[in-house]
Amino acid sequence: MPLDPERALQKALIARLRADDGVTALLIAPGAVFDEPPQDPGWPHLVIGRSESRPYPADGGATEHVVTLTVRSQFGGSEEAKAINAAVRAALTASELTIQDGRVATIRVTYQDVFRAADWKTTLGVTRVRIVTEAD
Repeated sequence: MPLDPERALQKALIARLRADDGVTALLIAPGAVFDEPPQDPGWPHLVIGRSESRPYPADGGATEHVVTLTVRSQFGGSEEAKAINAAVRAALTASELTIQDGRVATIRVTYQDVFRAADWKTTLGVTRVRIVTEAD
């Protein structure tokens, strides 16, 4: 059974980010890209968060996705989160993203932000990505 575009895209994003040397060199471990982090994931790590999808007015059943990726750091400043945000941006724009049962028509980082969390210990780095997928 083919994957729906949202799940196919999430699997591809996680695989791409876990395979990128620039991203993994900055995380606690190469696999520290999560949909749902384990109880104690270590610092820093990256979480696939909010994901919006809507039909995209194009031939071929396209879907527009807006995915939010969040870096969680306890470095003691914003430097680490900013570096990981930059690595994520480079990883997602430097090469093609391949999804099961479809193709990625466009991918673009539309927003990045770094700020302190409410606990004042954690720094968050947010990257928002717009992706348009098409069915095979």
